Amino acid sequence: MSTSSSSAGAGPQRLPRRLGVFDAVVIGLGSMIGAGIFAALAPAARAAGSGLLLGLAVAAVVAYCNATSSARLAARHPASGGTYVYGRELLGDFWGYLAGWGFVVGKTASCAAMALTVGFYVWPAQAHAVAVAAVVALTAVNYAGVQKSAWLTRTIVAVVLAVLAAVATVCLTSPSADPARLDVGADATLGGVLQAAGLLFFAFAGYARIATLGEEVRDPQRTIPRAIPLALGITLVVYAAVAVAVLSVLGPARLGAVAAPLAEAVRAAGAPWLVPAVGVGAAVASLGSLLALILGVSRTTFAMARDRNLPHALAAVHPRFGVPHRAELAVGAVVVVLAATVDVRGAIGFSSFGVLAYYAIANAAAWTLTPAEGRPPRAVPGLGLAGCVLLAFALPVSSVVSGAVVLALGAASYGLRRALVHR
Repeated sequence: MSTSSSSAGAGPQRLPRRLGVFDAVVIGLGSMIGAGIFAALAPAARAAGSGLLLGLAVAAVVAYCNATSSARLAARHPASGGTYVYGRELLGDFWGYLAGWGFVVGKTASCAAMALTVGFYVWPAQAHAVAVAAVVALTAVNYAGVQKSAWLTRTIVAVVLAVLAAVATVCLTSPSADPARLDVGADATLGGVLQAAGLLFFAFAGYARIATLGEEVRDPQRTIPRAIPLALGITLVVYAAVAVAVLSVLGPARLGAVAAPLAEAVRAAGAPWLVPAVGVGAAVASLGSLLALILGVSRTTFAMARDRNLPHALAAVHPRFGVPHRAELAVGAVVVVLAATVDVRGAIGFSSFGVLAYYAIANAAAWTLTPAEGRPPRAVPGLGLAGCVLLAFALPVSSVVSGAVVLALGAASYGLRRALVHR
């Protein structure tokens, strides 16, 4: 297998390898254990009813397949860009470009959603202003270097895990908890369960950040395949515990009707004193997700710019901090504009479609690996690809339409660029 063109080059277009397994796992946890667990349970419960836990299980299976495929691919091609690189190397330039386009556009919208979540928890009346301030601050942190980002993410993950552990403990030990509320009833339809899985998948997708940092990880052939499943496994345990705890107290109907499900759950469990801590945890979790998202999107932007699929000026690496500073500033500027103008619900739906398209291409690329290249069992990328397509088209119609239109625009842009170069 030839070396990726994305990893070629020297000097100013190479990123230093500074991250070990622990830092990579923490960055993945900071991406996954974020605003999703505080916000996604309610719309998922509205979609699936008593089938919420089934939706979580479906999302976890698809996420496991995607994570396994991504880990094997990242170990084989440890360069910044994730599936953008894998698609180019294994499927062709167009599929790599489409994956990179879907990731950058979808996750930029997701950055805006995370920033707005911070705003709504910290100061609802000025949510957009707080969101803009959060983006500016975290872009500055990332600009100062990936090691500083990893240290901040450790602190955020510790705070969020402590809050979620308190919520689960209070709910599960409360007299209000009723195991009968976990039973699957007639209101759970296949379409509802799949839509809930698509919504919950949004919260699982953070392991992509580990893969997109492949060029900054020490010993990537060992580190990435260990870090991705570790981060996903920890996240699944946390999400399952919190979902069971909240559902056992509120039940699916009440859970689907509230805007802040974890806060409502601790109130119903007789612990209103915990509500402020839940609010702080939600804001901190959203900041953690935003930090890691900006980090990942800027790396994919950097890789695409290095290959001239985006403006080549974005491929510069800062001589002191060793980060793709122009890509980070460009991503931060776009997210600031979105955070000041967009609706959070629309941003989340659009992002989910783009992320699922990204992972569909990752699974297709993993399918082409040989056993000697570390290919997982064929059932894994096959199930992952089918699951991504199914969940993408189970999302609300508006998300499917907007996502498909943007992917088509990206494909048209690629075709136009190729035609101009050919001339």
